[in-house]
Amino acid sequence: MRYSTEHKQQTREKLLASSGALAKRGGFATTGVAGLMNAIGLTGGAFYNHFASKDDLFTEVVRRELSNSPLARLAERGADRQRLARCLEQYLSLAHLRDAEGGCPLPPLGVEIARAELPVREQAEQWLVALHSAWSTTLEDPELAWALISQCVGALVVGRMLASAEVQGQVLEASRSLVGRALNETR
Repeated sequence: MRYSTEHKQQTREKLLASSGALAKRGGFATTGVAGLMNAIGLTGGAFYNHFASKDDLFTEVVRRELSNSPLARLAERGADRQRLARCLEQYLSLAHLRDAEGGCPLPPLGVEIARAELPVREQAEQWLVALHSAWSTTLEDPELAWALISQCVGALVVGRMLASAEVQGQVLEASRSLVGRALNETR
């Protein structure tokens, strides 16, 4: 039985959404093709109607997750320092720290992206360079832009490694304070 182009596109979208959530929750490398397809109610063999390889799927997942992240939306709309500061305040919150599936994909996927094939890393680099460019314009300081991106992502990674909400809060508060000082000192 042949499926319509629309059905195939809907299945592809379900696979991308499900794979992104699975990757951010438990890791992409640890889930096989059968598991990815099973999550959307299909057999592993149907996977190859949508992607040539699991690496191709991961490249698309990374592109999609990064382009839908809160940081990407801020860069697309442009921002002044106040708006950037408000966004980073939300980014460095316990709510965001606890929402690995719905939050920024860099903290949960960063290590997997680093180990991935070149096309995946190129996709991540392209996005990060565009984010850096937008923040450099807002901050008028390219070094500060890289430092803030790294600080924010790193704070979430460290926070998620910790067991207690109290220490997680300390990490996030210290990062918010540092980011706030950096934004105010460079004016």
